[in-house]
Amino acid sequence: MTFHIITLFPESFGSYIENSIIGRAIREKKIKLRFYNPRDFISAKNKTGYKSVDNKPYGGGPGMVIEALPILKAVSAALSKIRSPKSEALNKKIKIIIFQANAKQFTNQLARQWENKYDHLIMICGRYEGIDARVKKILKTCQPAGRAEEVSVGPFVLTGGELPALVVLDAVSRQVDGVLGKFESLEEERTASGEVYTRPEILKYQSKNYKVPKVLLSGNHAEIDKWRADRQSRH
Repeated sequence: MTFHIITLFPESFGSYIENSIIGRAIREKKIKLRFYNPRDFISAKNKTGYKSVDNKPYGGGPGMVIEALPILKAVSAALSKIRSPKSEALNKKIKIIIFQANAKQFTNQLARQWENKYDHLIMICGRYEGIDARVKKILKTCQPAGRAEEVSVGPFVLTGGELPALVVLDAVSRQVDGVLGKFESLEEERTASGEVYTRPEILKYQSKNYKVPKVLLSGNHAEIDKWRADRQSRH
């Protein structure tokens, strides 16, 4: 699985990736990660010598909108690294993700489906007041046709698409064989209770004792599974 992230701020991903399982997965070549900065695909500079990829919205309104062309060129650059002239089938394994606050909700089930179905995820991170709407229209009709989809990571609005991209990167990566080390490490493959405990057995805090549930200390795995299933049903 290769993740292609289109972002104006690729450096914002560094700390989390380097200090997480994702970083280890990249080093062990379980997954690949590539960044594409839209600024790299334009030559024009503003008066301060800065490559600007945003502009005022038509019709008025606050903020700035990211221009379509730099984004489309970045997507084309990602596709050029994926496509093989000898293999049309490869194009069917590409997914383009556009983050949108009111779009289809991203779920763990969707993460698993994408890991099974695609080899390449291209994620477009918006900023400011968003991306020129023509990007969505073009990507939904051009090659790879039908592979672009709008997705939301939650019922809220964020200042940029970098956090959603990290969410998708993490959720999909952990579905890749070998990323977590053992298949049993996937919480969704176990009976999760929503409650986990570790040492000490009795935690004293502010003059009160907080104990680990006795069933978890019993060694009776059937009863432990039953307890966890009961807890899970309450969440």
